[in-house]
Parts: sequence; structure tokens; C-alpha cells
Amino acid sequence: MEVNELYIKKNIIAIDLKSFFASCECVERNLNGETTPLVVCDPTRNGAMTLAVTPYLKSLGVKGRTRVYDLPKNIKIIKVPPRMGLYQRKSKEVINIYREFVADEDMHVYSIDEVFLDVTNYLNYYKKSALELAKVILDRIKEKTGLTAVAGVGPNILLAKVCMDLDGKHSKDNIGIWTYDDVTTKLWNITPLSKMWGIGPRMEKRLNNLKIFTIGDLARYNRYALKDKFGILGEDLWYHANGIDLTKISDLNKPPKEQSISHSQILYKDYDETNISIIIKEMVDHLTRRLRNIKKKASIIGFGINYSKAIGGGFGHTVKLDKYTGDTNEIVEICLNIFDKYYENLPIRKVSIYLSGLTDINGVQLNLFESFENIILKDKVDKAVDLIKEKYGANSLLKASSLLSDSTIITRNLKNGEEKY
Repeated sequence: MEVNELYIKKNIIAIDLKSFFASCECVERNLNGETTPLVVCDPTRNGAMTLAVTPYLKSLGVKGRTRVYDLPKNIKIIKVPPRMGLYQRKSKEVINIYREFVADEDMHVYSIDEVFLDVTNYLNYYKKSALELAKVILDRIKEKTGLTAVAGVGPNILLAKVCMDLDGKHSKDNIGIWTYDDVTTKLWNITPLSKMWGIGPRMEKRLNNLKIFTIGDLARYNRYALKDKFGILGEDLWYHANGIDLTKISDLNKPPKEQSISHSQILYKDYDETNISIIIKEMVDHLTRRLRNIKKKASIIGFGINYSKAIGGGFGHTVKLDKYTGDTNEIVEICLNIFDKYYENLPIRKVSIYLSGLTDINGVQLNLFESFENIILKDKVDKAVDLIKEKYGANSLLKASSLLSDSTIITRNLKNGEEKY
């Protein structure tokens, strides 16, 4: 398929509820979030992380996620504890408003305060453009719930989302619209890279090492070299940098039906982006050992996060590969990139990973970018490690990272009776 054929033209609206937690608290208290210095946090802990601040505080330069002790001292700030029941109720009210305009199959609830709507087949019925319909929906949300929403309109999910983040959230009428003509003039100008949806600080650093500093740099980089470096995620980065996204709402809403193996872990303390990677690596290592044990490889990687009970919510997403894999490092990389894309800087208490689309291992799968000798060597090392763990116990051979305080693998193996794998 030619690249030009990949520029599908849908009418997608991405909508986000502005400063959602803080705005819900203001609405319940008959306060104006644009003029009220309110913060959602644990008011009993000076070192706690804020969960949300009002637009008023943001206008003063206060970040949505900051330590309570870093809040301005010259302002009498209202500190309120989080009420997840309230936020879930308000979220359902807004989702019911979306249902007034589109069917469920044309709506994907991305998070508690964010949604994608495919209005392509509704514009003739409403006799409105996508931009006009978006304005009607935002007005309805304000009228019925008191909440302010922002929106981005685009020809695919990616451009609608980036438009919302970069234009909608900063425009006076809370809405923006991008077309494919804006790819070279707006999308390519994005820098630093982490301002782009789907690129986290970790990936940004790796791309910077390749002398890629703007989305335009990424779009002009060799597509196949990116795939060689990052696998299917590298190719996705190249497509997204060129404004290409073939994802459909129906794809996002479709649950996997294939045979799968999974692993989830409830954490004994709050984790965040600084230490969650060690948990992810340990869990993937466990799953790939299971794959080898049943002589399978996977083509679908699923990854999910649940936030702490006081906050609630989380996310779960999948990546469909164009090949089968049982490689630990490759699956870890995919999970970390999903994490970078969807993580909301909230305390993490549960991690879930599943591998599906399984197939039997029939020989060794060759890779044009890796020598046959290296593939065979990695396979032999994996099998040797499995044999040692099977004979002497799961804790008999551990990575150095397993000795770090944030690791749970030693305790978990003992608790689950995995002295013998």
C-alpha cells in the first residue's frame, strides 16, 4: 500500500474534561474553577502529590501534578481530598451526553475524563460540520454538568488527540481543528518530542540519541531504520510523525478473543514512572518463561495499570504485532511504550500484562537485522536459565535489579511457592 493511501479521512472528535477532578469539586461547591485556588490532594500529608488543580492555579503556573509543599504560600489554597465516587458519577453523566449524539460503537472512552467520537456518519443527519457538532457537544456538557470540556477535531484519532492537546486546550473557545494540511506546519514543529501523544520521556531520550529532536525530524527519518531500532513501535512512530493513523474506534473497543496467558500483580506500595519499570521487567520475564514452557509465541501484547484505591481508574491497551515473539526485551519495550503513552502521573497499585494470539513454536524465526548466531545464542541462554530455575528454584538465578528495594520478585516467588519454577 502506498503511503498516500494511508491518509484516511474520518471526522474524529477528541474531548477532554478540563481539570476534571478539581472541576468536579468546584461544581459540587458552587465555585468557579477559573477564579478559585482549589487543589485535590491528601490535605493531611505535606509531601503528598496533588491529583488536580483548578484552571485558576494553572494560570499562575502551578502544575497539575506537584508536591503539596511546593504549592504557592502567598495564596489561601483550598485543599480537598479525592472523591472517586463523585468523579465516576460525573464521568457517567458526560458519557450519557455523548450517547445523545453517537452510538456506543462510535465512541471510545479513553479514560475517566477523555473520549474519542467518530462522527463521520452523523454529520449529514445533524446537518453540521464536525467542528460545529463538537461545539454543540461542549455546550451541552457545560449546560448539563457545569464542567468545561475541550476538543480537537481531526481526520483520524491521532490528529484529533494532538490537536486537542496542543490547540484545543489553549484556545479561547476550547476547541481546535486540524487537517492533513497541518501535518507539516503544526505537527512537524512539535518539540520537545514528549509533547507528542505517544512519546514519553524515555522514548524521547532514545530518539534524541539518534539526533531526532522534532516530529519533523522523526517524519524524515528512515522508516526501516526506526523499525530495526524499535520494532513495530518504530514504524508506528514514523507513521504518526507523518500524521498517519489507521486505528478505528471499533479496533479500540474490540476485546481480544484469542488464547492467552496473563499475569497481574497488586503492589504493596505506590509506584510511579521512576520505579515501575522494574516490576514490568520481572512480570514479562515470568510470562516469557511460561511461553517457553508451553512452546508458544505471542502476537498481541496487552498491558494495563490500576491506580491506587483512593483515586481509582487506570488504563489497559494492546499492541498487535506483525509477527510472533517470545523475546523478553521486545515485550518489555512494548509494555513500557504503552505505559509512556497512557500514564497519567498517578500512584500505581496494580500492573497487568497478557500475551495472546498464541502460536506454536516451529523452529527459529529469522530476523533480517539480527544474526542467526545471536538468535540461537539467546535461545540457548533462555533455555539454560529455565533449566536452572526448574532444578534449583525460581530464586536460584536472579538479575541484579532483583536486589533493589523496589523489586518484588524474591518475596513473590517465596509467597507463591515458586522455589521450584
